[in-house]
Amino acid sequence: MTLAEQRFLHRNQLPDSYLAMAEQWFQPLLDDFSLPSQISFGPRVILINGSQGSGKSTLADYLCTALKDRQGMHCVALSLDDFYLTRTQRMVLAREVHPLLATRGVPGTHDIPLAAATLKSLIRGQDETLITRFDKSTDDRYPISDCQTISGPVGLIILEGWCVGATAQSNEALETAVNKLEQEEDAIGLWRAYANNALGGAYQRLFKMADTLVMLRAPSFDAIFEWRLEQERKMVAPLMTETEVLRFVQYYQRLTEHCLFELPKRADHLFHLNFERQVIGSQ
Repeated sequence: MTLAEQRFLHRNQLPDSYLAMAEQWFQPLLDDFSLPSQISFGPRVILINGSQGSGKSTLADYLCTALKDRQGMHCVALSLDDFYLTRTQRMVLAREVHPLLATRGVPGTHDIPLAAATLKSLIRGQDETLITRFDKSTDDRYPISDCQTISGPVGLIILEGWCVGATAQSNEALETAVNKLEQEEDAIGLWRAYANNALGGAYQRLFKMADTLVMLRAPSFDAIFEWRLEQERKMVAPLMTETEVLRFVQYYQRLTEHCLFELPKRADHLFHLNFERQVIGSQ
């Protein structure tokens, strides 16, 4: 085990066995993204889709660690979460469009022009690129002074997120509420229609900047509450109670279930997970 791998395991709170699993299942990804003279053709851009708690950020970190450690490739991992609108911007949406838009999560609550500009700057590789980060403890972005800048050529850019690569639903699909949150707080469907329209617009242009789509597919939505609750409990200072987590995941349910059904047939690399979040198959 290399020092880089040890540090990877430590910062992600993972057992040593993760490396053996990753070597077994994710080697095709490393082979795909480590083509000779990669930088001379410009950086690769990949999307990693997966539900909350599926291991998207861990996979992104693993790929960056392995490619840097083995080939010296400069990789940048971005999270769609870090491009959330500021708290102030979401409060404006809550007043002017729908109260549920105060809560970060669904399409329409991200700064997609900022995400696209960040990707374009990294692809050019000639400018200093500011990498914004989002502080979930304050529900707002970190100050610019606390953010990282990237400069120089990059071999691989990863954008991971629960809805990356997702497509908009039909108007007919929006008509029926999928959970209590939609039934009681979005009875006429204004919130879900706003999110769906956003997803069908600027988000698609962002996703088309990528070369490759990877999916970590959960076995069902039922597993996601437990995964999200486990994420919360691993935090040094948990932000939500179990009841709050249950409500929070309902914001994501509609589009997550849509992704579980629709996205696998479009993924370039598809990894099937069991309830323990172990990879049990790939395509």
